[in-house]
Amino acid sequence: MSKKEETIIVFSAHSDDFVIGAGGTIANYTKEGKKVIAVIFTYGEKSHPWLKESIVKKMRSDETLEAAKVLKCQTIFFDLKEFKFMDDYKKNDKVKNTLLELIKKEKPSKIFTHSDDDPHPDHKGVYAITKDIYDGLKNPPELYIYSIWNPVSFRTQFPSLYVDISKTFRTKLKALKTFRSQKLHVAYPLFLLIYRAIKDGFKLRKRFGEHFFRIQ
Repeated sequence: MSKKEETIIVFSAHSDDFVIGAGGTIANYTKEGKKVIAVIFTYGEKSHPWLKESIVKKMRSDETLEAAKVLKCQTIFFDLKEFKFMDDYKKNDKVKNTLLELIKKEKPSKIFTHSDDDPHPDHKGVYAITKDIYDGLKNPPELYIYSIWNPVSFRTQFPSLYVDISKTFRTKLKALKTFRSQKLHVAYPLFLLIYRAIKDGFKLRKRFGEHFFRIQ
């Protein structure tokens, strides 16, 4: 009997968060033959209010699938409304049941999710959803948080995980470039992405790194 491949699940509020927060690590894992599934909680339909929602959803989902192809990971989409994640989550058991079935089926070794230090309400919402599901698991995997908009994390009492992404940082940037629609907005600052990668790499004495906290 062949050994089951290791699976990692990454929760992502918006289409590009999994790339910004963990793109290099995802590329590392898939290069090692591990299975990575990115769960996207919203299509981000409010990002282009002058366009029909159906057009925005297709545009952003196409970009996400292109990024996932670069990172060689899989994607699952939900359709939660921006800024109303918890309201939608509590109204309907579909998201919770689907995630529980996914975890039961895939038996991930690790789950990565947003930090609740992050000021964005959707990022906080994904953290709350993660905790609601995670706290009910019988055999929970390791749980890690990543940062997007919070320059400082207050989770310093938890163990850090630094990942060397020196060989996959270019892949991360290539995946991020697939989100062409975001260039019209205040896109995630490239200088901040590079600064973080260098800072986290310094901890490893490597060129580039990504930093996570293991909270459970």
